[in-house]
Amino acid sequence: MNYELKEAVELLQSLIAVKSFSREEDATADIWEKWLRDHGAENVSRFHNNVFAVGTGYDPFRPTLMLNSHHDTVRPAPSYTRDPFDASIENGRIYGLGSNDAGGSGVALATTFLKLRHRTDLPFNLIFAITAAEEVMGEHGMRAFLPHLTQLGITPDMVIVGEPTGMKAAVAERGLLVFDAVTEGKSGHAARNEGINAIYRAIEDIDRLRSFTTPEVSETLGPIKVSVTMISAGTQHNVVPDRCEWVVDVRTTDAYTNEETVGLIRNAVKWSELTPRSTRVHASVIPAEHPLVEAAKALGIDTFISPTTSDMALMHGIDSLKIGPGESARSHTADEYIEIKEIEEAIRLYPHLIETAAGLIELERPVIEL
Repeated sequence: MNYELKEAVELLQSLIAVKSFSREEDATADIWEKWLRDHGAENVSRFHNNVFAVGTGYDPFRPTLMLNSHHDTVRPAPSYTRDPFDASIENGRIYGLGSNDAGGSGVALATTFLKLRHRTDLPFNLIFAITAAEEVMGEHGMRAFLPHLTQLGITPDMVIVGEPTGMKAAVAERGLLVFDAVTEGKSGHAARNEGINAIYRAIEDIDRLRSFTTPEVSETLGPIKVSVTMISAGTQHNVVPDRCEWVVDVRTTDAYTNEETVGLIRNAVKWSELTPRSTRVHASVIPAEHPLVEAAKALGIDTFISPTTSDMALMHGIDSLKIGPGESARSHTADEYIEIKEIEEAIRLYPHLIETAAGLIELERPVIEL
């Protein structure tokens, strides 16, 4: 095991060993802040539990590439058979909560940043950011961190997001809207067929949503997907219900903003009042011709559309590519692990991806004739 990999593995073990549940990441933020300083990173800062470092020679007139992952975790599944904070290594695997999602990505991106942070020949600034509250999209995670960067005069133009993707490149992920729907009727005695049945009205609106379509369809993500996932109504068998409550799960695309999609969904129903819980989880699509995507393809990295949501959803308007070691299927599962060879591959591949993208950006620069 070479020095870089050894340092990354030891960092990951130290992170696993302390609890870092979403909104409770103080201890791992402390570890990250100290580790970056101890390993020579300059310009290390902390905002809430978001820790970040800016590369040498930051120039506000150049574009900025942010390397980002998160250090919060979900709570351990009840079916764990080992200590989720043990961080033991067995058969080339590092076990423990957060090892796969997304500790492996975090330590590999940090290693990459340290390697490239002095490269002033790159056509962009480099920032490394290990952020908090990703699992809950909390108010003190990326939602607060990006505005904080803006206040500092730093605006990321593109982001490599470290998540377990098997080092394949996710070029898009759907956004999310969850609606609480209420359909009103009028109560009456079921034996006399009195009243207005709220369930029947809800069924009419649900049927409208089953056939929901839009004039515009995303070239990358396809149509908006609508699913009714919960329903509740009635007080007893012989009373016509005057109220039906139900929940709609909507997976949005880049063809419409979330706010526009809210209007389209509301206009599709007749009887019901639909209230979105939030509009902040946006769809994310990076253009196929973006240097990060072209660099991934040049290196033989497969691209795909991610079925899972990440902090990309909160980076609205910023071109983001999701790629990292580990496998999404291991995330949030009992006895979570990541293989050391997966971290090793990421430490090797991330710099090549960045340097290849840098070369493509250099080629795009106009030639100035003197």
